[in-house]
Formats: sequence, structure tokens, C-alpha cells
Amino acid sequence: MRSVKREAFSVKGESRLLRPLAVAVGLLLWAASGAAGDLSLGDPRKMTFAPVEFTPPEPDRVVLDNGLVVYLLEDHELPLMTLTATIRTGAWLDPADKIGLASLTGSVMRTGGGGGLTAEQVDEELEHFAGDINISIGRQSGSASLDVLSKDFARGLQIFAGLLRAPAFEPARVELAKLQALETIRRRQDNPGSVVSREFVKVLYGPDHPTARESSIESVTRITREDLVAFHRATVHPNGIILGITGDFKKDEMLAALRAVFGDWKKGAVPELKIPDVPPQQAAKPAVRFINKETSQTHLRAGHLTIKETDPDYVPLAIANDILGGSSFRSRLFNDVRTKRGLAYSVGSRLNTGVHDEGVWLMRAETKLASTQEVVSRFVANMERMRTEPVSDEELAEAKEAYVNSFVFSFSSPSAIVNRLVELEYDGLPKDFLQQLRAKVVALTKDDVLAAAKKHFQPERLKIVAVGSGEALPKVLSSFGEVKEIRLSPEG
Repeated sequence: MRSVKREAFSVKGESRLLRPLAVAVGLLLWAASGAAGDLSLGDPRKMTFAPVEFTPPEPDRVVLDNGLVVYLLEDHELPLMTLTATIRTGAWLDPADKIGLASLTGSVMRTGGGGGLTAEQVDEELEHFAGDINISIGRQSGSASLDVLSKDFARGLQIFAGLLRAPAFEPARVELAKLQALETIRRRQDNPGSVVSREFVKVLYGPDHPTARESSIESVTRITREDLVAFHRATVHPNGIILGITGDFKKDEMLAALRAVFGDWKKGAVPELKIPDVPPQQAAKPAVRFINKETSQTHLRAGHLTIKETDPDYVPLAIANDILGGSSFRSRLFNDVRTKRGLAYSVGSRLNTGVHDEGVWLMRAETKLASTQEVVSRFVANMERMRTEPVSDEELAEAKEAYVNSFVFSFSSPSAIVNRLVELEYDGLPKDFLQQLRAKVVALTKDDVLAAAKKHFQPERLKIVAVGSGEALPKVLSSFGEVKEIRLSPEG
């Protein structure tokens, strides 16, 4: 979805780091209850613990006169500095005939020199003091980062600001980046897993939607150096950038350094990040598609568009997905399709949501051609079960505990804390958004999960995409609807 992602539900199971602490706390509570005198009275497997409480430190937020937003959090443990920039630009702004422009712009901002330095001079200076700068532009945002020792931060910041503000886009580096992009396109169809993921997104959104469209040899070939210069000039402005800085510094000195390199950068017209929704008729229509490709297994995707992360049903739907297939070894899909029936080694479900475009909910598996129909049938059966039966107390407790225990990993370091706040501000969300999600998880009931599953798992809208070899695949899929073939265009 977007290049910057929150992963509030991505850490599954009990943390290895938290387990010793939980056991220790449990023993203390048990001892306080008077049971410590007889070890036979306590079974560690039946212990219950209160949710882990954690209050992260609060970074400072400062806005420079030109609108550039800065989050700062000092950390003097090591003589290191990390600076990140989130930029309100992205591939959603690519012209229809030049898809790939934003990505190339971000790449050559880093590799093509800037700030009065040639590309070779930038690389040599960074190598001299072991500094690292990265710049890229994804679908919904751009990002840049600087990692450097504290003693070299002043020079690193100058180089970083030069590349961000005044990239040179050296012609030779532009051509090299285009050749690399073209080679990536030529090899894009080699991996069946990548093919099914890309084609599934196209079926969901439509191939011309900003979230699904992809570059081609023709679109990249059309891009010129002047296009990169114009794209940078039109979309990269200080009032569209949020900086996050952590490390061994003092706030006043840091702000003075930032004003020295960014203070005279003039404001610009920042593009509004607005992704259109898919037309309701297209989103509601089921589909069955296949790609004929020589591969040892059928690669499956089945799902549909779903809610955004700001929807009131996001938390119960995320927990429903976790129980269905998101939690790997303890999920229903894993235990049914893999453990019980032995139909697939890799199986699960996923809920990908954002703020700016519609989310995606999907089930996935890799299986033999002979078992493809049965796997899809098990997808539908487990989906229906989630919609019609309450989850068990144990399933709900495990899913909730996994999230609550994983919450601290959203704030595992000063840089993680700052990056979370930068992401939230970029998406227009309150700074306590993750804390709100956590509170909703703690209060969640089985009825909440059932209602969300019934409302948002919709079999009648299911879109199925399969990549596999042989002419038998369409017949295998025909019981789920009219099957149509997706013919991949030759690349190169």
C-alpha cells in the first residue's frame, strides 16, 4: 500500500524478550497470593497476567518557519545519529504514460550527485566517514535517511540536505538507473509468487488504479532527465517534509544545524495525497483468473477489497484475520489446510490496510495442481465459519495477548518511537492512535469479532487468482465461477 507502513498486528506470539519477565512477574504475584508455600498448587501453563503497560518517551516536535516539521528525541547511549525524512510525494503522481518516474527520481536523487558535489564526491565522502544515505520514492510517500557517527553529523547533514534540496541528476547516472529499472522489468515475471501478488492487486483495483499500475519498458524508456528534474521541483518542498532525528545530540544545537541547511528553503505547493476509491460495481464483482506459467505448485490468492485503517471495525477485523490465518502456526487455516489435511506447506491470510486507499484482505497458499480446488474450498469454508460461529475463548485470548505483548515493539527504540509519530502525522492520525488500538483490543469481545467477520468477510465478492502450469487449472477453478486467463505481456 503505502511505502511507510504501521504494523500494529505484525508481531505474532509471545515475545522471547517478554517471556522471562512475564514468568518472573507471575511468580511474584503467585507468591503474594499465598500459594508459594506449596509448589504443587501452581501450574505455570495456567497463569494469567495483566496486560503489559508501557508509556514511551515523548519526542519534541518543532516546526521551522518554512513549514518543515521536526521530531527530536535525544539518546546519548551511543555516539550515533539517525535522521529520516518522510516526503509528501509518490508514484501516485506519475503521469499515465511515464509510470516509474517517481521511483527513478528517488533513486537518482541519491546516486546522481547534488548540493554542489558530483556523484563520485558524494560516495567518496560518505565512505570516508562511514556515513550512509538512502533516498527512495514509493507509491504514497518518499523517504530519505542518514546514519552517521555523531562527530561526523555536521558534514553528513550538509550532504544529505544537498541531495534532498538540489539533486544534480547527472545524465550518466540517470541512464544507469533507467537500465537497472528496465532489467528489473525484464526479470519481473521470473518469480510466480511475485506474479500472483501483482496480478491479484490488478484484479482488485484495476490495472490503471494508482495502487495497482506498474511500470513497463515503454513507460521507463520515455522518461528523461528533464522529467526527473521537473518531478522533484514540483513535489519536494520543505512544508511537505517531516524529519525524525534520534541520537547523541542536544536539541538547541540540532535545531540550529537544521535551520542552517534548511532554513532558506522556500515553501512550495505540496500535492494533496488523495487516492480514488475503486468503483463499487467493480469492487463487488467476483472474479476467477489464472496465469499459465511453468511452476511446480499453484500459487493462490483469494480475497477482496476491505476497510481502511481508520474504520471503526478495523480492530475486530484484524483480530478475526489473526485467528483465521494471520497467526501462522496457531491459525485456523494453518491447522486445517496444512496440519490436518496436508494440502499446502505455506498457507495463511493477511489484512493490509492504510489510510489513503482501500485495504486488501486475502487468503494465500501454495499447493499442488491436484489439490488446488480443495484448498480454495477450504478457504471458503473457513471464511464462512468465521462469519457464522463465534471464535473460542482461547482463540480470542491468544490473539489479544499476542497483540498486547507485541505493542511494545512499536516503541522498541528511540528511532522506532520517532518514526511511529512521523508516520502517524503523515497520515493525519492522532499521536496516540496505536494506544487507542491497543485499548480497543483489550476491550474486544467474541461478539465484536463475529460481527466484523460477518460484515467484512464477503464470499460473494471473492476474487481468486492462481498461477500454475498445465491446461487443467481452468477446469480445477471452474467450480468457483467463470474462469478467465490473464496473459502476461512479454517483457524485453
